Amino acid sequence: MNQVTTMKSGVCEVLVSLLGFALIGCGADRRDNPSPFLLRDEARRAAPAAAASAGAPGMTGGTAGDNRSAVVFVEFVATPQDVVERMLEMAGVTKSDVLYDLGCGDGRILVTAARKYGCKAVGYDLDPLRLQEARRNAARHGVSHLVTIERKDVLKADLQEASVVTLYLGTEINARLIPQLERLRPGARIVSHDFAVGDIPPDKTVDMISHADGLKHTVYLWTCPLPPENR
Repeated sequence: MNQVTTMKSGVCEVLVSLLGFALIGCGADRRDNPSPFLLRDEARRAAPAAAASAGAPGMTGGTAGDNRSAVVFVEFVATPQDVVERMLEMAGVTKSDVLYDLGCGDGRILVTAARKYGCKAVGYDLDPLRLQEARRNAARHGVSHLVTIERKDVLKADLQEASVVTLYLGTEINARLIPQLERLRPGARIVSHDFAVGDIPPDKTVDMISHADGLKHTVYLWTCPLPPENR
């Protein structure tokens, strides 16, 4: 077997091992159908060959040496609606806010923010199916004029227009987002479901039991400027 054939075989094995996984975002809840999916922070451990360049979930393309553009496949996980409500309440969302949801999935955070508070909302994801679903949800709920949904690499997104950023991405990608989050304007709020942002101490942490799944969920809140990380 020549070198080219060996390389092709290795690539195929990685692709097969990742079959059934999707780019980062929010979709069917892992608790409804846990077996076919990897948890966000398990995906890289289960597919070390695909993660060798230490890229973040949902990344595509890029050039050699750019470890912020490696492809890593992870499951879709939807935030239960009552957790969405709590996240927005903790952030103190108002009509004057501009909310960015990174890994927006089906758009439920965007739609809820626009419907309940009348604010503008921007969502980024890489999965075309989830983007279509999010746009349909915004149209169905009559908030398309307030909601913008784009296919974008979250680690390369300009977040400086955001006054609220919502996250449900995972430990590693949250940490990789810190340089962007540190550039948010003073008074901007960051809310993350279940995952901290590096070692930056949150302003508030709330544990809750979701009525949707009966399980405990943790919501973290930070207000900018962010304090230094605990070391």
